[in-house]
Amino acid sequence: MRYDVAVIGLGAAGSAALHALARRGIRVVGIERFKPGHDRGSSHGQTRIIRLGYFEHPSYVPLLRATYAEWREIERAAQRKLMHITGIIEIGRPDSELVAGTLAASRQHNLPHEVLDAAETMRRFPAFRIPEDFIGVFQPDGGFLEVEPALETMLALAKTAGAEIRSETAVRSLVPSSKAVRIETSNGTIEAVTAIVAAGPWLKHLLPDLAAPIRVTRQVQVWFEPTDPALFAPGRFPVFLIETRHGQHYGFPPHNGSGVKIAKHHHADQAVDPDHVERNVGEVDLALIRPALADNIPAANGKLLAASTCLYTVTPDRDFIIDRASGSVIVASPCSGHGFKFAPVIGEILADLAISGITAHDISRFSLARFGAA
Repeated sequence: MRYDVAVIGLGAAGSAALHALARRGIRVVGIERFKPGHDRGSSHGQTRIIRLGYFEHPSYVPLLRATYAEWREIERAAQRKLMHITGIIEIGRPDSELVAGTLAASRQHNLPHEVLDAAETMRRFPAFRIPEDFIGVFQPDGGFLEVEPALETMLALAKTAGAEIRSETAVRSLVPSSKAVRIETSNGTIEAVTAIVAAGPWLKHLLPDLAAPIRVTRQVQVWFEPTDPALFAPGRFPVFLIETRHGQHYGFPPHNGSGVKIAKHHHADQAVDPDHVERNVGEVDLALIRPALADNIPAANGKLLAASTCLYTVTPDRDFIIDRASGSVIVASPCSGHGFKFAPVIGEILADLAISGITAHDISRFSLARFGAA
C-alpha cells in the first residue's frame, strides 16, 4: 500500500509527527516495532521535565515557547491534563554548566526567573542541603510531562484524524529512490513518498550509512520513598536539576502515589546495543545516585521503591538531528537525553519538512552537515 508519509518509530517524536501529519489531512502510516508506549527505548518512565531556561543552549528557547503552546493545544483537544507546572529549581555553583547556561538563556530571552543564594534556596525548598557557595535559579514555568499518557494521547488524536498505526511491525529495510521509499517490514511491504525515521536507538540499524557519529547509552531512573514526606509536599519540592561533584542529577516530586524520582544525567555514559541492554538495576547503578542524595537531598535517600532503564541516543555535541538524509528520507533524532519536551513542535517541523521541504522554525543547529554529511 502507498502512503504520502510513513513514520518509522512511534516514541515521542514519531507519535507527534504522526499526529501533526494526520491533522493536516496527509495519508500517513506509523510503524512501531513494539507496542506503542513500550519500555525498551527512550519514551517511558512516567515523567519528563519541561522548562524554558535552557542550559544546553539559548537557541532552544524559541522551540520551547512553541512546544508549551503545542502541549496546551493537545491537552485541549484531548481534554486531558499532561503538563504539570511545579516550577523548577536549578542548583549549582554560579560557574557550573547548569547554572551559567540556564542564566544565559533566561537573560537572553527575558524569561521569568529568580536567583537565590544557598540559604534562600534551602529556606524555600527545605529538602535540599547545599554548600554556601551554591545558588539556585528558580523558573516558575518549569514542570513535568506525563510520558505514557502523552504518547497515548498523541496517537489517539492521530488515529482519530485518519492516521493508520501498524504496531509490532519491524522494519527490515528501507530502499529510497528519487520519488518514493520502499519499506520492507515483518508484515509486508509499504511504499511512501516520504519516510520519517524516528527510530531512536535503532536509528543506525535502519540507516547504517547515516553520516552521524551517534552512540546509544544506558540510563537509569529510580524512585525512592522519602524519609520525611512533608518536605516533598506540593509547593515545597519542585522539579529540579543539580550539578555537584557527583555530576548532574535531576528529579521530580512524588506523583500519583510514586516516590521521589531521581536520575543522573548520562548515568555511567555506557555505550550499549539497544537489543542487548542490561535492564536490571543494581548496586553499581545506585552508587551513581545515592551519594548525591546523601549529600544534597538526604530526605529522599530512603527505601528503593522502583527502578527502570531507558536509552539515550547521543550525538557528540548533544544537539538533536532533524534533517533530510536523502530525497525521500527524513531523519528525526531529538536525542541526547533532553528531547521529550519538544515532541509536539518537532512533530510540526517534521510535517513541514515532509510536505513542503522547509519549516519556519530554525533547525539549523540540528543539520547533518555538522558531521561532514553532504
